[in-house]
Amino acid sequence: MEPRLNLFQPDHRRDPYPDYARIRREGPVCQVDPGGMWAITRYDAALYMLKNTDIFSGAGFKPAWEPPWLGYNPIANSILALDPPKHTRLRNLVSRAFGPQVIARMETYVRSLAERLAEDVRERGEVEFVDAFAMPLPGLTISSMLGLEPEMRHHFQRWANATTAASPMPPAPEVIAELRKSIDELCGYLREVIAARRRAPVDDLVSDLLRAELDGQQLSETQLLEFLATLLAGGFETTINFLGLAVLRLAEHPEELAQLRAEPALIPKFVDEMMRYDTPGQSIIRMTTREVDVGGTKIPEGAVVLALVGSANRDESRFPDPDRFDIHRGDVGLAFGHGAHYCIGASLARMEMRFGLAALVSRFRAFDIKPGPIPWKVALTLRGPTALHLRAVT
Repeated sequence: MEPRLNLFQPDHRRDPYPDYARIRREGPVCQVDPGGMWAITRYDAALYMLKNTDIFSGAGFKPAWEPPWLGYNPIANSILALDPPKHTRLRNLVSRAFGPQVIARMETYVRSLAERLAEDVRERGEVEFVDAFAMPLPGLTISSMLGLEPEMRHHFQRWANATTAASPMPPAPEVIAELRKSIDELCGYLREVIAARRRAPVDDLVSDLLRAELDGQQLSETQLLEFLATLLAGGFETTINFLGLAVLRLAEHPEELAQLRAEPALIPKFVDEMMRYDTPGQSIIRMTTREVDVGGTKIPEGAVVLALVGSANRDESRFPDPDRFDIHRGDVGLAFGHGAHYCIGASLARMEMRFGLAALVSRFRAFDIKPGPIPWKVALTLRGPTALHLRAVT
């Protein structure tokens, strides 16, 4: 028997898909490190997990994102960790201030921002892409939506990284101290923003959320803080990682870049297939409320379970020839989740991805990645390059 897969091994972070193929062959469920968590590897089994919130609880976020060594983490206590009916009520409340009208009013801003950032890349030629484009596009967008100071975006990214950096194994003491400090700063900053909007509401999402009511009830300050922290983390991470992965893909497959330049209408299809083929959100965390049999394997009560979305989206029984990138496939799989916990920011993320790629594709005929190893994000649920040094060729 091969050794148990460690999700934090450097070789796995660089390319997890051969490992996923191996463990899928062994069955729909296995245990992985760190910590011996239970992993669901196949599409149907992962879908079963996401549909059945009575068996697989969002409470799994808490032990995963708030381990004893870290202490309080707002996203571990947010809407992500709730189950129906509490989750349903809170989602209905926040959706009223995060619906299609909010996305529509952001469209002109996001398109213009993507054009401006891409033009800056063109003028510079050689850039570190994550810092020059992938981070400021979602960073400035979420800052604008929340009415936050755009110059704070580097702090937002650092704080978002801190809330998603938890793992069962504690890092070095100095890293722990820095993560705790970042989370304290984030909570303090958000409390100040909430207090300021209570005193003087403006036309932004924080003010909308303060005004939102359902059956006469509003969000408490703690609920609002935890939701805003989750928005910051989610608002950054999916799009940052997607853009890094997408540009890396286009650098390695110039024929696909040429195809998008010739037919920009294919960009939304490219986005969808990238989200299936190499999704930034590699797993979704839950906790079992009772013992459950999945594909012949009994998972005990109280176990932390990962739906390995990156594996499920390459499942041969769901996707014909799953390791082939097919721009016309038209199925994102489980990239944005499913059911009650389907990503509330999916529309915003897709818009950022489409406009971001359109601005890049219209200007550049090649992306030359500088030689040397690419550093990869080390996080339980996320994947993407943390830096991508390249020359953008016009």
